[in-house]
Amino acid sequence: MDLGTLRQFLVVARLEHLSRAADELRIAQPSLSRTIARLEAELGTPLFDRAGRLRLNDAGKLFRGYVERSLGELDAGCRAVAETTGEGYGTVRLASESFLTLTGSLAAFKRAHPAVEVVLHQLPADDMARALRAKEIDLCVASQPIPADGLAGVELLDEPVYLATPVGHRLAGRTSVRVEDLADEQFITARRGHWHRRLLDRLFAARDLTPKIVFEGDEPGAIQELISAGLGIGLNPAMARRVAAQVPVVWIPVDSPDCRRTITLCWAADSRLPAAARLMRTALTEWEWAPPG
Repeated sequence: MDLGTLRQFLVVARLEHLSRAADELRIAQPSLSRTIARLEAELGTPLFDRAGRLRLNDAGKLFRGYVERSLGELDAGCRAVAETTGEGYGTVRLASESFLTLTGSLAAFKRAHPAVEVVLHQLPADDMARALRAKEIDLCVASQPIPADGLAGVELLDEPVYLATPVGHRLAGRTSVRVEDLADEQFITARRGHWHRRLLDRLFAARDLTPKIVFEGDEPGAIQELISAGLGIGLNPAMARRVAAQVPVVWIPVDSPDCRRTITLCWAADSRLPAAARLMRTALTEWEWAPPG
């Protein structure tokens, strides 16, 4: 059982698809199949269910957790040695659902620490806690709560989320709107799992309503553009109002105290962060985030 086998197993476990895993690893599928079969033979049990689509079974899920932690510790050890013997501060790996919020702070960090290599990972919130515990990333910035077990964090920004409408929309002249006022409107939003969508679903579910969604996508930055084009309305955070002022939409406060976004910086609490990650944590917590409003 070598490191290459374990790393290949993790890719197959993540994708639950042999051909896609082989493509990502850039190896032949038959070779990957043999590697997984040898690993299962060595462990004495299957790690995947193969009835229909490939699925990680309970033994596989248990083994994956140990492999992630072991390889994470090994990688952390290699980085720690590199810090003590090399020059500079090495690499910091940062994950976020979207980096639109972070462009200013990341640019300032890179200007202040040009020798630090910054590796960015765009991850859904559901994957962030696992990636932190597995030491696949050093830090993450989440716009919604993530499982807190074994994690530490600090709030970076709490801001209101507005309703954005096209110019000339029937609600455009309002000073505020209730969620109930939006029951018949068509929404532009992000896919399930993104904070935009979770907030929208939560606000409507609390009032026994279901939003009418005409577009859901993977590009939160495109939401405001599509709203401006007259294709629907949507929820947008206060920060988007400042950084995308050139897009003509109307911003209306939502009369609901929980129509807000809280941005949190998180890291694994049970391990010492590398020097580069400590530098970035300080930079992000000390960044002058624009006041909400």
